[in-house]
Amino acid sequence: MPEKYSFGLLGYPLGHSLSPKIHAAALNAHNLQGEYKLFPIKDEADLPGLIDLLREGMLHGLNVTIPYKSTLINFLDDLTPTARSIGAVNTISRQRNHLIGENTDAGGFLADLGRLDWFPDTDQRRHALLLGAGGSARAVAYALGKRGWQLTVAARRLEQAEQLVRSLSGVKSGERAQLLAECIPFDRGALSAVQHTPDLIINTTPLGMSPYDDVSPWPGDLAIPPQAAVYDLVYNPFDTQFTRIAGAAGLRAASGIGMLVEQAALSFEIWTGLPAPRAEMHASIAAHGTGVK
Repeated sequence: MPEKYSFGLLGYPLGHSLSPKIHAAALNAHNLQGEYKLFPIKDEADLPGLIDLLREGMLHGLNVTIPYKSTLINFLDDLTPTARSIGAVNTISRQRNHLIGENTDAGGFLADLGRLDWFPDTDQRRHALLLGAGGSARAVAYALGKRGWQLTVAARRLEQAEQLVRSLSGVKSGERAQLLAECIPFDRGALSAVQHTPDLIINTTPLGMSPYDDVSPWPGDLAIPPQAAVYDLVYNPFDTQFTRIAGAAGLRAASGIGMLVEQAALSFEIWTGLPAPRAEMHASIAAHGTGVK
């Protein structure tokens, strides 16, 4: 165990990040010395220098967010089975001089969905509509697919959604041999004609993230399906335009702030080998609200 831990977050932009507060709370709960830095890297040409800090032991762990969750794979020595299936990493650790990529977004999402207890009947076949097809969407699709959910993936670039579905073709979905998923364009016409009525709509895009608080990924002139719950991976602001619209319509809605804490907890455990103090981590951002309606 090092005398002082050094963790960080790679991505761009990072002005919205609450991760330093969450990890500071985790370190303090275990009476550990350490810091959690932000690395807002805009140019991919600057990535090798940061990776070198990991290889040299100057950093003990790195989180990865938009837009590098897939790009960073090329810099790593190995991936966990989960990260390999998803095709995206959000957590990097150094083990025996090797850099290992993991994806804790999938586990973090499922943990928070379980906390919300929206779908207690796990045997009932459910359908989820994912907005976006980037790295976060891959993690959510993998997590739900493993639980037997049927998926519709909406993306502005349809080929990106198709690539996501192909990448998860080997995922066993519940008792089925493979994941059941379809792809549609991310536009009003396609969303209004989704073949299967969704039980859950998940925004995996950055639409609505601060400072663009008045933006919603859902078309303004299209009603959200009345039986659907809404989960927005955006957590700053914790009450997004999407969750506000859903809440005003009487629907269950939550931001991604709970998932943020859960994925951070899993990262902390990977880096330190210690149990994550989830209560303290949640409390560290309590001022930002629960994000649940």
